[in-house]
Amino acid sequence: MQSTYRFIRATLLQNGLLRRYPPQRDGLKGNEGTFGLCSLWEIQYLVREKKLAAAKKAFRHFLSFGNDVGLFAEEINPKTGEALGNFPQAFTHLGIIDAALSLEDRARTVRHHLQNGKED
Repeated sequence: MQSTYRFIRATLLQNGLLRRYPPQRDGLKGNEGTFGLCSLWEIQYLVREKKLAAAKKAFRHFLSFGNDVGLFAEEINPKTGEALGNFPQAFTHLGIIDAALSLEDRARTVRHHLQNGKED
C-alpha cells in the first residue's frame, strides 16, 4: 500500500491535489483538473497510516479551494484553484465529510490513548 501511495503521488500529484489519472491518458482533448474525491481519499489514507499531522495539513489545503460559501466542484484547476466540472459535486462533499470524520475519530483515539498512558 505504501509503495502504491508513493507511486500515486509521484504520478498524479499537482499543487497538493491528486488527479484521477495522468494528463492526456483519457484520450480526450484538453486537460482535466485534479479530482476532489481523490485528494480526499489521500487524506483518509494518511489517517489510516497514523500520519495525522500530514492528514490535517492536506485537509486544510483542500478546504482552501472551496468557494465563498464552502462549496466544491468535481475538479479543481491545480494552477488557478478554479472550480471545474460539475458544481456543486455531491461526491466531493461526501468525501469532505468522510475525511473530517476520519480525522476526528483518529484524533479522539490519540487523545484517549494519551489520557490512559498508552502508546498509539
